[in-house]
Amino acid sequence: MSGIYIHIPFCKKACHYCDFHFSTSLKYADEMVEAICNEIKLKKDRITGQVGSIYFGGGTPSILPQAALQQIFDTINHTFSVNADAEITIETNPDDLTGQKLKELKQLPVNRFSVGIQSFYDEDLIWMNRAHQAMEAEDCIRRSQDAGFENLTLDLIYGYPLLTDQKWLNNIQKAIELQVPHISAYALTVEPRTALAHAIKVKKQPPVSDNQSAAQFVILMNKLVEAGFEHYEISNFAKPGHYAIHNTNYWKGINYIGIGPSAHGFDGRNRYMNPANNAMYIETLAQHKLPEIVEELSLNDRFNEYIMTSLRTMWGTDLEKINADFGKDFLDETKHNLKNFEDKDWLITEANKIRLSENGKLFADHIASELFIVEND
Repeated sequence: MSGIYIHIPFCKKACHYCDFHFSTSLKYADEMVEAICNEIKLKKDRITGQVGSIYFGGGTPSILPQAALQQIFDTINHTFSVNADAEITIETNPDDLTGQKLKELKQLPVNRFSVGIQSFYDEDLIWMNRAHQAMEAEDCIRRSQDAGFENLTLDLIYGYPLLTDQKWLNNIQKAIELQVPHISAYALTVEPRTALAHAIKVKKQPPVSDNQSAAQFVILMNKLVEAGFEHYEISNFAKPGHYAIHNTNYWKGINYIGIGPSAHGFDGRNRYMNPANNAMYIETLAQHKLPEIVEELSLNDRFNEYIMTSLRTMWGTDLEKINADFGKDFLDETKHNLKNFEDKDWLITEANKIRLSENGKLFADHIASELFIVEND
């Protein structure tokens, strides 16, 4: 079943490390919601079967009022056939999940929260310029669970200068104690044109350490697997039966449509990209036109995308699928390129599936890029 990703481009504050598309002004929120609904209707033919997952990302989707979210849901339900058991996720920040907000969300079809915790230490949250405090992070999880929202995932960040290994262990342990069934953890990446990148450039902040990130990734893997989580994707850990359906489908190459400014969609052969410009997005859809750019993917592009996404998962890359979908030349080239990584014990090949070893997980992006097939000039 296909998925729908909806980008809500609003946040209360700009986190110093974030390069996602968003605005801290809600001045045109009503117009944005109307444009999102128009885009959904204009893409009615993009999904022919049932919708199996809906994911509200951002930005901070929980910043929208109940009526705005309901308007989007009503449009989706009038346009598509949504499976009764569809996973419907909304990204939230701890400071948004008040008792009143939870009552409002309870009236919506949302059945999964992705909570941007990042850290349980106030000094870290201040350094990141997050909008919430550490106590709110813990309280919002318990409050959500008490309200009946048990399908929760929380985000953590590691590899930043303030985070000692002991603090990182404490963050992981706190997440385990909160009894959430899913945890996503990401190494801090310094993206261009962010406040953090500028601070490092002018030497107000120390550079990020790759060695620290690698060491803390190993701590993360060991601690969560020990606690009964399955490491099913490089950055994602779940208790059995609690994999993120929407993201898993993305990694498996299942089609999805992207709605909202900066959102991407994929139909197996083409990638669709909306402009990261709120005014342009709203103006174009007010004229009942789609603002998207269409990128037709070559066979090499589709192969590289498959390698990049599949290799990150515990299911791995299927050599038989490569042969069936891309041909013998791609299969032979892949097998040739595997040898070096198998010798280093970074890749494991079993039953025609390629998987990352525990050591290989530290070099996932590098390995994938070395397996890419580049277009001949």
